[in-house]
Amino acid sequence: MHKYILRRLALLLPVLIGVILIIFTLVYITPGDAAQMILGEQAQEDMIIALRAQLGLDQPFLIQFGYYLSRVVRLDLGTSYLTRQPVFVEIRDRFPTTMLLAALSVFVSVIVGIPMGILCATKRGTIFDTLSQILGLIALSMPNFWLGLMFILIFSLRLGWLPVTGFNTPLHWILPTLTIGLSSAGSIMRYTRSSMLEVIRQDYMRTARAKGQKESVVILRHALKNALIPVVTVVGLMFGGMLGGAVLTETVFAIPGLGAFMVASIRTRDTPIIQGGVLMMATVFTFANLLVDILYAYIDPRIRSQYK
Repeated sequence: MHKYILRRLALLLPVLIGVILIIFTLVYITPGDAAQMILGEQAQEDMIIALRAQLGLDQPFLIQFGYYLSRVVRLDLGTSYLTRQPVFVEIRDRFPTTMLLAALSVFVSVIVGIPMGILCATKRGTIFDTLSQILGLIALSMPNFWLGLMFILIFSLRLGWLPVTGFNTPLHWILPTLTIGLSSAGSIMRYTRSSMLEVIRQDYMRTARAKGQKESVVILRHALKNALIPVVTVVGLMFGGMLGGAVLTETVFAIPGLGAFMVASIRTRDTPIIQGGVLMMATVFTFANLLVDILYAYIDPRIRSQYK
Protein backbone atom coordinates (compact mmCIF):
# COMPACT_ATOMS: atom_id res chain seq x y z
CA MET A 1 0.00 0.00 0.00
CA HIS A 2 2.85 2.36 0.82
CA LYS A 3 4.45 1.67 -2.57
CA TYR A 4 1.15 2.48 -4.26
CA ILE A 5 0.91 5.84 -2.46
CA LEU A 6 4.53 6.71 -3.31
CA ARG A 7 3.96 5.79 -6.95
CA ARG A 8 0.90 8.01 -7.12
CA LEU A 9 2.82 10.88 -5.52
CA ALA A 10 5.54 10.48 -8.15
CA LEU A 11 2.92 10.66 -10.91
CA LEU A 12 1.71 14.00 -9.56
CA LEU A 13 4.89 15.72 -10.74
CA PRO A 14 4.31 15.38 -14.52
CA VAL A 15 0.64 16.22 -13.98
CA LEU A 16 1.51 19.49 -12.24
CA ILE A 17 4.12 20.34 -14.90
CA GLY A 18 1.46 19.81 -17.57
CA VAL A 19 -0.95 22.03 -15.64
CA ILE A 20 1.69 24.77 -15.39
CA LEU A 21 2.35 24.56 -19.14
CA ILE A 22 -1.35 24.77 -20.02
CA ILE A 23 -1.97 27.69 -17.66
CA PHE A 24 1.05 29.61 -18.88
CA THR A 25 0.19 29.00 -22.55
CA LEU A 26 -3.42 30.13 -22.15
CA VAL A 27 -2.38 33.31 -20.36
CA TYR A 28 0.34 33.95 -22.94
CA ILE A 29 -1.98 33.71 -25.96
CA THR A 30 -4.80 35.69 -24.33
CA PRO A 31 -5.16 39.11 -26.00
CA GLY A 32 -4.14 42.12 -23.94
CA ASP A 33 -1.02 43.78 -22.60
CA ALA A 34 -0.27 43.53 -18.88
CA ALA A 35 2.06 46.54 -19.03
CA GLN A 36 -0.67 48.61 -20.64
CA MET A 37 -3.15 47.54 -17.95
CA ILE A 38 -0.73 48.46 -15.16
CA LEU A 39 0.24 51.88 -16.51
CA GLY A 40 -3.17 52.85 -17.85
CA GLU A 41 -4.44 53.93 -21.24
CA GLN A 42 -2.69 57.32 -21.06
CA ALA A 43 0.79 55.83 -20.61
CA GLN A 44 3.45 56.67 -23.17
CA GLU A 45 4.80 54.00 -25.48
CA ASP A 46 8.37 54.18 -24.15
CA MET A 47 7.10 53.63 -20.59
CA ILE A 48 5.14 50.57 -21.71
CA ILE A 49 8.17 49.14 -23.52
CA ALA A 50 10.38 49.71 -20.46
CA LEU A 51 7.87 48.01 -18.14
CA ARG A 52 7.51 45.07 -20.49
CA ALA A 53 11.26 44.62 -20.44
CA GLN A 54 11.32 44.90 -16.65
CA LEU A 55 8.62 42.21 -16.30
CA GLY A 56 10.26 39.97 -18.92
CA LEU A 57 7.23 40.14 -21.20
CA ASP A 58 9.37 40.98 -24.22
CA GLN A 59 11.10 37.57 -24.12
CA PRO A 60 10.12 34.58 -26.33
CA PHE A 61 7.59 32.08 -25.01
CA LEU A 62 10.04 29.31 -24.12
CA ILE A 63 12.32 31.66 -22.20
CA GLN A 64 9.38 33.09 -20.24
CA PHE A 65 8.04 29.61 -19.48
CA GLY A 66 11.46 28.29 -18.42
CA TYR A 67 11.97 31.24 -16.10
CA TYR A 68 8.52 30.82 -14.60
CA LEU A 69 8.96 27.06 -14.13
CA SER A 70 12.30 27.59 -12.39
CA ARG A 71 10.64 30.00 -9.95
CA VAL A 72 7.73 27.63 -9.28
CA VAL A 73 10.20 24.87 -8.39
CA ARG A 74 11.60 27.22 -5.75
CA LEU A 75 8.00 27.88 -4.56
CA ASP A 76 8.23 31.43 -5.87
CA LEU A 77 5.01 32.30 -7.68
CA GLY A 78 6.12 35.82 -8.50
CA THR A 79 4.80 39.23 -7.49
CA SER A 80 1.41 40.72 -8.23
CA TYR A 81 1.54 43.46 -10.84
CA LEU A 82 -1.03 45.59 -9.04
CA THR A 83 -0.61 45.03 -5.29
CA ARG A 84 3.18 44.48 -5.54
CA GLN A 85 2.82 41.73 -2.95
CA PRO A 86 4.16 38.18 -3.36
CA VAL A 87 1.60 35.95 -5.05
CA PHE A 88 2.10 33.29 -2.37
CA VAL A 89 1.07 35.78 0.32
CA GLU A 90 -1.99 36.90 -1.62
CA ILE A 91 -3.09 33.28 -2.14
CA ARG A 92 -2.29 32.30 1.45
CA ASP A 93 -4.58 35.04 2.77
CA ARG A 94 -7.52 34.10 0.55
CA PHE A 95 -7.32 30.39 -0.29
CA PRO A 96 -8.47 29.12 3.16
CA THR A 97 -11.80 30.88 2.59
CA THR A 98 -12.25 29.16 -0.77
CA MET A 99 -11.23 25.81 0.72
CA LEU A 100 -13.73 26.22 3.57
CA LEU A 101 -16.51 27.06 1.10
CA ALA A 102 -15.68 24.01 -1.05
CA ALA A 103 -15.41 21.69 1.98
CA LEU A 104 -18.74 22.84 3.41
CA SER A 105 -20.34 22.45 -0.02
CA VAL A 106 -19.04 18.88 -0.29
CA PHE A 107 -20.42 18.16 3.18
CA VAL A 108 -23.87 19.49 2.21
CA SER A 109 -23.94 17.56 -1.05
CA VAL A 110 -22.91 14.31 0.68
CA ILE A 111 -25.33 14.49 3.61
CA VAL A 112 -28.18 15.34 1.23
CA GLY A 113 -27.29 13.26 -1.83
CA ILE A 114 -26.28 9.91 -0.30
CA PRO A 115 -29.31 9.44 2.01
CA MET A 116 -31.65 10.52 -0.79
CA GLY A 117 -29.97 8.07 -3.17
CA ILE A 118 -30.34 5.23 -0.66
CA LEU A 119 -34.02 5.99 -0.13
CA CYS A 120 -34.66 6.20 -3.87
CA ALA A 121 -33.00 2.82 -4.42
CA THR A 122 -34.89 1.10 -1.61
CA LYS A 123 -38.17 2.70 -2.72
CA ARG A 124 -37.66 2.24 -6.44
CA GLY A 125 -40.71 2.94 -8.57
CA THR A 126 -42.62 4.80 -5.85
CA ILE A 127 -43.81 8.40 -5.99
CA PHE A 128 -40.94 9.32 -3.63
CA ASP A 129 -38.40 7.94 -6.10
CA THR A 130 -39.98 9.84 -9.01
CA LEU A 131 -40.20 13.17 -7.16
CA SER A 132 -36.65 12.84 -5.88
CA GLN A 133 -35.28 12.24 -9.36
CA ILE A 134 -37.20 15.26 -10.69
CA LEU A 135 -35.84 17.47 -7.89
CA GLY A 136 -32.34 16.15 -8.49
CA LEU A 137 -32.58 16.95 -12.21
CA ILE A 138 -33.81 20.47 -11.41
CA ALA A 139 -30.91 20.99 -8.99
CA LEU A 140 -28.44 19.84 -11.65
CA SER A 141 -29.95 22.18 -14.24
CA MET A 142 -29.75 25.40 -12.20
CA PRO A 143 -26.57 27.50 -12.62
CA ASN A 144 -24.87 28.35 -9.33
CA PHE A 145 -24.90 32.11 -9.90
CA TRP A 146 -28.67 32.10 -10.63
CA LEU A 147 -29.45 29.96 -7.59
CA GLY A 148 -27.31 32.23 -5.44
CA LEU A 149 -29.18 35.31 -6.64
CA MET A 150 -32.51 33.61 -5.90
CA PHE A 151 -31.34 32.74 -2.39
CA ILE A 152 -30.33 36.36 -1.82
CA LEU A 153 -33.68 37.68 -3.06
CA ILE A 154 -35.72 35.27 -0.91
CA PHE A 155 -33.78 34.68 2.31
CA SER A 156 -31.86 37.96 2.58
CA LEU A 157 -33.85 40.77 0.94
CA ARG A 158 -37.43 39.54 1.38
CA LEU A 159 -37.31 37.47 4.59
CA GLY A 160 -34.24 39.08 6.15
CA TRP A 161 -33.10 35.82 7.75
CA LEU A 162 -29.52 35.65 6.44
CA PRO A 163 -26.81 38.19 5.51
CA VAL A 164 -26.22 38.98 1.86
CA THR A 165 -22.44 39.25 1.64
CA GLY A 166 -19.35 38.18 3.53
CA PHE A 167 -18.08 34.92 4.98
CA ASN A 168 -17.25 35.81 8.57
CA THR A 169 -19.76 33.83 10.64
CA PRO A 170 -21.68 30.54 10.26
CA LEU A 171 -24.73 32.56 9.20
CA HIS A 172 -22.69 33.91 6.27
CA TRP A 173 -21.76 30.35 5.27
CA ILE A 174 -25.31 29.08 4.76
CA LEU A 175 -26.36 30.63 1.44
CA PRO A 176 -23.05 30.19 -0.46
CA THR A 177 -22.72 26.62 0.80
CA LEU A 178 -26.26 25.72 -0.22
CA THR A 179 -25.76 27.39 -3.60
CA ILE A 180 -22.88 25.09 -4.51
CA GLY A 181 -23.83 22.03 -2.48
CA LEU A 182 -27.43 21.51 -3.56
CA SER A 183 -26.66 21.28 -7.27
CA SER A 184 -23.96 18.69 -6.57
CA ALA A 185 -26.28 16.80 -4.22
CA GLY A 186 -28.55 16.01 -7.15
CA SER A 187 -25.71 14.35 -9.02
CA ILE A 188 -24.54 12.39 -5.96
CA MET A 189 -28.11 11.21 -5.38
CA ARG A 190 -28.36 9.83 -8.91
CA TYR A 191 -24.99 8.04 -8.68
CA THR A 192 -25.85 6.60 -5.25
CA ARG A 193 -29.22 5.36 -6.47
CA SER A 194 -27.72 3.72 -9.55
CA SER A 195 -24.91 2.07 -7.59
CA MET A 196 -27.25 0.87 -4.83
CA LEU A 197 -29.64 -0.67 -7.37
CA GLU A 198 -26.79 -2.75 -8.78
CA VAL A 199 -25.67 -3.90 -5.34
CA ILE A 200 -29.03 -4.84 -3.83
CA ARG A 201 -29.60 -7.35 -6.65
CA GLN A 202 -26.48 -9.34 -5.73
CA ASP A 203 -26.68 -12.82 -4.21
CA TYR A 204 -24.94 -11.89 -0.98
CA MET A 205 -27.74 -9.41 -0.24
CA ARG A 206 -30.30 -12.23 -0.36
CA THR A 207 -27.99 -14.32 1.84
CA ALA A 208 -27.75 -11.52 4.41
CA ARG A 209 -31.54 -11.24 4.55
CA ALA A 210 -31.88 -15.02 4.78
CA LYS A 211 -29.69 -14.99 7.89
CA GLY A 212 -32.31 -12.86 9.59
CA GLN A 213 -30.42 -9.55 9.67
CA LYS A 214 -32.43 -6.36 9.94
CA GLU A 215 -33.13 -4.51 6.71
CA SER A 216 -31.32 -1.41 7.98
CA VAL A 217 -28.19 -3.50 8.69
CA VAL A 218 -28.39 -5.13 5.26
CA ILE A 219 -28.68 -1.77 3.51
CA LEU A 220 -26.13 0.23 5.51
CA ARG A 221 -23.49 -2.39 6.28
CA HIS A 222 -23.59 -4.64 3.21
CA ALA A 223 -25.12 -2.64 0.36
CA LEU A 224 -23.88 0.88 1.05
CA LYS A 225 -20.28 -0.07 1.69
CA ASN A 226 -20.05 -1.91 -1.62
CA ALA A 227 -21.85 0.88 -3.46
CA LEU A 228 -19.65 3.69 -2.17
CA ILE A 229 -16.69 3.37 -4.56
CA PRO A 230 -18.32 5.09 -7.58
CA VAL A 231 -19.88 7.64 -5.23
CA VAL A 232 -16.52 8.46 -3.64
CA THR A 233 -15.06 8.90 -7.13
CA VAL A 234 -17.78 11.37 -8.04
CA VAL A 235 -17.33 13.28 -4.77
CA GLY A 236 -13.60 13.59 -5.39
CA LEU A 237 -14.15 14.91 -8.90
CA MET A 238 -16.84 17.29 -7.67
CA PHE A 239 -14.48 18.79 -5.13
CA GLY A 240 -12.40 20.23 -7.96
CA GLY A 241 -15.55 21.47 -9.64
CA MET A 242 -16.60 23.15 -6.41
CA LEU A 243 -13.27 24.95 -6.20
CA GLY A 244 -13.94 26.28 -9.69
CA GLY A 245 -17.61 26.94 -8.97
CA ALA A 246 -16.60 28.97 -5.95
CA VAL A 247 -15.26 31.59 -8.36
CA LEU A 248 -18.75 32.65 -9.45
CA THR A 249 -20.32 32.07 -6.05
CA GLU A 250 -17.73 34.21 -4.29
CA THR A 251 -18.40 36.97 -6.79
CA VAL A 252 -22.18 36.80 -6.22
CA PHE A 253 -21.88 36.85 -2.42
CA ALA A 254 -18.84 39.20 -2.30
CA ILE A 255 -16.79 36.60 -0.42
CA PRO A 256 -13.12 37.61 0.01
CA GLY A 257 -11.79 34.32 -1.31
CA LEU A 258 -9.37 33.32 -4.02
CA GLY A 259 -12.11 32.97 -6.65
CA ALA A 260 -13.31 36.56 -6.47
CA PHE A 261 -9.71 37.77 -6.32
CA MET A 262 -8.88 35.82 -9.48
CA VAL A 263 -11.86 37.32 -11.30
CA ALA A 264 -10.58 40.81 -10.44
CA SER A 265 -7.07 39.76 -11.54
CA ILE A 266 -8.37 38.53 -14.90
CA ARG A 267 -9.99 41.91 -15.52
CA THR A 268 -6.71 43.70 -14.81
CA ARG A 269 -4.58 40.97 -16.46
CA ASP A 270 -2.57 40.38 -13.30
CA THR A 271 -0.87 37.33 -14.79
CA PRO A 272 1.07 36.08 -11.72
CA ILE A 273 -2.12 35.98 -9.63
CA ILE A 274 -4.02 34.10 -12.35
CA GLN A 275 -1.28 31.54 -12.82
CA GLY A 276 -0.66 31.08 -9.11
CA GLY A 277 -4.35 30.76 -8.26
CA VAL A 278 -5.10 28.17 -10.93
CA LEU A 279 -1.95 26.24 -10.01
CA MET A 280 -2.99 26.16 -6.36
CA MET A 281 -6.46 24.88 -7.22
CA ALA A 282 -5.02 22.24 -9.56
CA THR A 283 -2.57 21.08 -6.88
CA VAL A 284 -5.31 20.71 -4.27
CA PHE A 285 -7.49 18.87 -6.80
CA THR A 286 -4.75 16.36 -7.64
CA PHE A 287 -4.15 15.64 -3.97
CA ALA A 288 -7.90 15.23 -3.47
CA ASN A 289 -7.90 12.58 -6.19
CA LEU A 290 -4.97 10.87 -4.47
CA LEU A 291 -7.00 10.82 -1.25
CA VAL A 292 -9.92 9.26 -3.13
CA ASP A 293 -7.66 6.48 -4.43
CA ILE A 294 -6.42 5.79 -0.89
CA LEU A 295 -10.00 5.68 0.39
CA TYR A 296 -10.76 2.94 -2.14
CA ALA A 297 -8.49 0.57 -0.22
CA TYR A 298 -10.18 1.30 3.10
CA ILE A 299 -13.68 0.93 1.67
CA ASP A 300 -13.12 -2.26 -0.33
CA PRO A 301 -10.87 -5.00 1.17
CA ARG A 302 -10.50 -6.54 -2.30
CA ILE A 303 -8.55 -3.48 -3.46
CA ARG A 304 -6.46 -3.41 -0.28
CA SER A 305 -5.49 -7.07 -0.74
CA GLN A 306 -3.91 -6.29 -4.13
CA TYR A 307 -1.14 -4.28 -2.47
CA LYS A 308 -0.22 -6.67 0.35
